Amino acid sequence: MKKIISLFFTFLMTIMTANAESINSVISDSNINKSSISISVKDVESGKILYKLNDKKPVNPASTLKVVTLAASLNELGEDYEFSTKLYKDTNNTLTLKLGADPFLTSKDLRTLLKTAKNKNITTPKEFYIDDTILDKNEWGEGWQWDDDLNPLMPKFGAYNIDQNLIKITIAPTKPDVPAEIKMDVFYPITFVNLVTTGQSNNIKISRNNSIAPNVLNLEGTVNKQEQMEIPINNLQRYLRLRLEDAINAEKIEYYGNIAPRILPKQNVYLVEEIKTPITKAVTEIMKNSNNMVAETVFKLAGGHYSNKTGTTEDAIQMLMDYCVKLGIDSSDIKIVDGSGVSKNNLVTSDFMTSFLSAQYKKSKSFKDIFASAGEGTLKNRMLYLGDKLKAKTGTLTDVSAITGYIRTSHGKAVAFNIMINDAKSKSSDKKMLEEYILRAIYTEY
Repeated sequence: MKKIISLFFTFLMTIMTANAESINSVISDSNINKSSISISVKDVESGKILYKLNDKKPVNPASTLKVVTLAASLNELGEDYEFSTKLYKDTNNTLTLKLGADPFLTSKDLRTLLKTAKNKNITTPKEFYIDDTILDKNEWGEGWQWDDDLNPLMPKFGAYNIDQNLIKITIAPTKPDVPAEIKMDVFYPITFVNLVTTGQSNNIKISRNNSIAPNVLNLEGTVNKQEQMEIPINNLQRYLRLRLEDAINAEKIEYYGNIAPRILPKQNVYLVEEIKTPITKAVTEIMKNSNNMVAETVFKLAGGHYSNKTGTTEDAIQMLMDYCVKLGIDSSDIKIVDGSGVSKNNLVTSDFMTSFLSAQYKKSKSFKDIFASAGEGTLKNRMLYLGDKLKAKTGTLTDVSAITGYIRTSHGKAVAFNIMINDAKSKSSDKKMLEEYILRAIYTEY
């Protein structure tokens, strides 16, 4: 019997060594420094560590952090949560727009609200108010890079979310060596310094100096065919008010004075109309398209629900830490400062990530279904051969590439994995290629 047990353990060690060497070999074959790579692979059923490398080293997770912040937010808000934007009328004949920070709210939705008001014969309210107390006034994440403020993937976020917090501008050619034509779909007070000329190709650069003139955009380069670009709105409150005024005027509703802030009265008010969006739409945007604005909004809303007051990132972080305690996960070695993973100040370990994934899997196996499969979202052109055997969330920042999620291996085992590469000397494409080779080894060997 002892001999059989000894042979059994020898067999197990041989398998584990073979697995380790398989992953180690692809790392060795790459030109990426081993010390910059963090990996953890765990059997989600048993919690057994199948492979680890620098798994207790705190590093930047990029957008893979969204897995953690979204899971905690869904636990707090509930999977049936709906973003809600409401228009109220009170007995003093005033209207109040109560914002719900809906990241999918559009100018068209505002028109719907006002159209309903008109249909109910509300055409001459005394005053118009906005209740924006659902979230705090901080519209930018801690540690976000100032020079990314024109990046359409990183718009501001807050109670005044509307039209994805982006403005669309169209740049069209005119005549050779003549300034291009620049126009916007809607009015917003922006001045363009137009240095774009009609040329042989489209090569347009946009910049601005926020400390000197935040409402002045400098455009330079050449344009050959019409191009539409998106730029983040620098004043969300002003933009939403302008779109609200458009909706009011379109319905020929008259009001006196300015649109002013006010907390919705608790009595003597009734609902005129409501625009609702299910949180399931946000889950898809976050997990498959890695939408930063939606992730930050959901996280902060969950913080407000947790604290039962105006939503803040600080309360959201405390909510997340308490959720880790409930899952039985040690979070003492991590630092989280935002809900999207954009900040370079975020730090997690690979061990923490796979522990979190394993705990979520045990809580609900369907959790893996919110991840993108190979060929979807940010995995559109990656690891197609794995199909739905791979459920993953990617992350990319300057010098950082990461991927985390679940794999159903060729042997039928469900494993949680986390790979984070924080390396300034390698190309992004090389990092992603290494991730793919590591995932292939995990799928084949375990």
